[in-house]
Amino acid sequence: MDSSKPTAFRKTTLSPHGAGFWILAVFLLLTSLAHAEDKSYTARVVKYPYNLESETVVGAPRRHEVKPRETLLDIARAYGLGYNEMALLYPRMDPWLPPQQKHLIVPTIWVLPPTRLEELVINVPELRLYFFDKKSRTVQTYPIGIGDEGWETPLGVGYIAEKRPNPAWYIPESLQAKYGMKVMPPGPENPLGEYMMKLSLGPYGIHGTHMPWGVGRLVSHGCIRCYPEHIRILYPQVAVGTRLEIIYEPVKLGAKNGRVYVEAHPDVYGKLGDYTRYATEKLERSPWAAKVDRKRFALAVRLQNGVPTDVGSLDGAPPTTLVEEMDRRKNHLDFGRGTF
Repeated sequence: MDSSKPTAFRKTTLSPHGAGFWILAVFLLLTSLAHAEDKSYTARVVKYPYNLESETVVGAPRRHEVKPRETLLDIARAYGLGYNEMALLYPRMDPWLPPQQKHLIVPTIWVLPPTRLEELVINVPELRLYFFDKKSRTVQTYPIGIGDEGWETPLGVGYIAEKRPNPAWYIPESLQAKYGMKVMPPGPENPLGEYMMKLSLGPYGIHGTHMPWGVGRLVSHGCIRCYPEHIRILYPQVAVGTRLEIIYEPVKLGAKNGRVYVEAHPDVYGKLGDYTRYATEKLERSPWAAKVDRKRFALAVRLQNGVPTDVGSLDGAPPTTLVEEMDRRKNHLDFGRGTF
């Protein structure tokens, strides 16, 4: 990948064509087998209220104390995050051996992506899907795996063209020799998992996966992969014909409770050129440009850690850091000493 990308993200997006990827795959397979009998993942529908005019930051950060044998992948999945979301926030932490009993911030907070349709939105650089319900003014959000370099997930506006439970995989001609077949039947080795929602944008879909550790990484041949527990609850809610926007927006700006936030992600496909200039021009076009602390904005843009950062206030009050916000809530969230 492009060496200009932040180190933390390069660590999260190992290519399936390299040796490092397969070493990781073997490690994770052995780990998953070791935990298969005593650990399972479930999920429930969480709907966040939103208002595209004034409240476009949803969720709230949480805390987690690292338990024996946990990895950052375990922690990310337990909180409905992709691996990239934890690895970007903790780039210097060993993802396989995080310090036991250390208290971590879990970034379950997001700036909503721009949307015209308010139905399904996939933001490629963020590796995340949003499912809007205009009637209830609520939104759900789920982490995803996306296309690797050379197999990029396509951008555009389309719709859900078809839904299939227990889908067979009609293997692209270029991959048939590798798998020794043209059609892979449903089963534990099928990369589509238990459910498939085909897109109108070509031979792509939103589906489950038989390799959950690929969520939060560039691993697919263009399709969008969800954790098995997430596709199970998303699939029955999304109707055929649901409109879909696949966008490329690594820098998002939003507001909540009178505060202005920026959320910056790596330019995963190297589309932007000058990232700082792109982010600055986006800020200047926003209605909050005069309210933003430029130093804090520049720091968030430089870090690209995917966490919404308070960079200003609509009433002129000074911005707060995530740590300061947590300190105000210390009676409810005690992170302990030395956490940060």
